[in-house]
Order: sequence, then structure tokens, then C-alpha cells
Amino acid sequence: MRNVSRLLLGSAALALAFASGAQAQDKELKTVGISVGLLGNPFFVATIKGIEDAAKKINPDVKVTSVSADYDLNKQVNQIDSFVAAGTDIIMLNAVDAKAIAPAVARATKAGVVVAAFDVSAPGADVTVMTDNVAAGRKACQYIVDHLGGKGDVVIINGPASSSILDRVQGCKEVFDASPDINLLSDDQNGQGSRDGGLDVMQGLLTRYDHIDGVFAINDPTGIGAELAAKQLKRNEFIITAVDGAPDIEAALASDGSLIKASASQDPYVMAGMALDMAYKMFEGEKPEQDTVLLEPELITADNLKDYMGWTAR
Repeated sequence: MRNVSRLLLGSAALALAFASGAQAQDKELKTVGISVGLLGNPFFVATIKGIEDAAKKINPDVKVTSVSADYDLNKQVNQIDSFVAAGTDIIMLNAVDAKAIAPAVARATKAGVVVAAFDVSAPGADVTVMTDNVAAGRKACQYIVDHLGGKGDVVIINGPASSSILDRVQGCKEVFDASPDINLLSDDQNGQGSRDGGLDVMQGLLTRYDHIDGVFAINDPTGIGAELAAKQLKRNEFIITAVDGAPDIEAALASDGSLIKASASQDPYVMAGMALDMAYKMFEGEKPEQDTVLLEPELITADNLKDYMGWTAR
């Protein structure tokens, strides 16, 4: 009788285990919160679209809430805490600061919320999908060095302290440092990753320096702003390269008179959608084979523009 009881008890426990496993796999994705650096940037609009489409494939009725941090760390911290308080299932995070966001991410994961970083890394995030931004910076700045024959005066228009921007600047500087006759005039001016910021910073640089040979802008909006400043001040002795491969840059590269000559491309729609898919697996209790995915950038110029497919979501 004792053996029969043990057998029945074991069978019940096994049945309960199977039931619990099935229940874990059937978790319904109800809410996704997205915090991006700046909603005014078409890049982030495309990432939101990628996340929304990926989430609705999982559950057509999922509620997706997207907010702009406006590159303000305190604002983004409050957004994360609000998502946690609301019981959000997954937080999709484009961290505006590569280090200082860590405590907010830790609070979210401790509360059982899955945090997925996209485009940039975030300390403590469960999964991360982003472009290899060091490679993007290298490619964009190697174009400048090659165009100048390894000799000239260059500037970097920097941006907020997100990991992607830090990495792009690192990659660019590696290339510039490898060319002894490249003189880096400025690398610490923050264009805020925006067209207006690029315009303001470039106006100051053009006023300060009588001659510039090359400009690396940390993203396409910054590069477009820098070109606007050049037109306003009637300067055209330099070339501009950037990162994103955005539709606006495609138009610039196709124009004979543009100072913008190259951009290391990304695909924000695919990148963000992939991050959501990985986050959902974590939400279901499935640990991915790798928690960080780096996507290889492609340098887009006038020469290969005809073969460039552009962003998946325009």
C-alpha cells in the first residue's frame, strides 16, 4: 500500500510539473513598453514600428506604449519605473546613458520584467541587439582617411553618452590615430544626435576653424545638420560621413552637390524586431543561445547606392 501511495504521489507530482511547464509556455504577452532616445529621429520611429509589428505577430491585442526620453537620463529612469509600476511584461530600452541607467534596469529585472536593449547596450539587460558600432565608426572614418590620402584636418561631432555613440567615436578614433598625418581638431562637441544639434555644433566649428577637410557625424541627422551649417556659412572644402543609412541620407548621396559622401548603414526595424523576439523567449522562460547580437554595418556611398535596399520600414 505504501508503494502504491508513493506511485500515486509521484504521478501527481509529475502531472503537476507538466501542467506548470505548459502554463509557463502559454504566458500571454499583454504589454510592451518602449523608451527611445529621441522620437524626432526617424531611426527611432523605425525601431518602434519594428517592435510593434513583432509584438503583434505574437499577440494582435498586445498593448505597446512608446515614449521619448529626449536624451534625458532622469526622464528615462522615470519612464522605466513607470513601466515597472504598471506591470509591463517587456521593456524595450534604448538607453540614453551607457552606465548610469544600470540601477533602473536592475529594479526592472528584480521586479520580474524582461528588459531588452536595442541599438545600444544597457547594463543588466536580459538581451541586446545592436549594430557593431565600433565597426560602423571605423568604416565611416576610413572613408575620410582614404578620400584625403591619409592627410588632413578632421573633426568629430559627438553626441549623448549612449554606448552606440561611444563605440562609433572609438572606432573612428582608431582609424584616425592609425594615420599620423590626420589631425583631429575637435571631438568633444555634443550635437545631441539631432539635426538642430549638428547645425549648432558645426556653426561653432566653422567659426573656430578656417579650414576643415573631413567631418564624422555620429548619426545621419547630425550629419545633415552639419551640412546645413556649411551651406549657411558658404563652406564646402570638406566631406561628411555618418552612421545610419537613413532615407534622408540616400537622397543626399544621390545629389552631386552634397558634402555627405558616406554613411555606415543600420536596419532599425529589423534590429528592434529581433530584440523583441529574443525578449519574448526570455518572457516565456527560454534562455537564448546568445544574449547579445551584433549586426554588421555596410558603408553606403554614391557608388553602391543603387544596390542598397534601405531600411526595411521607411
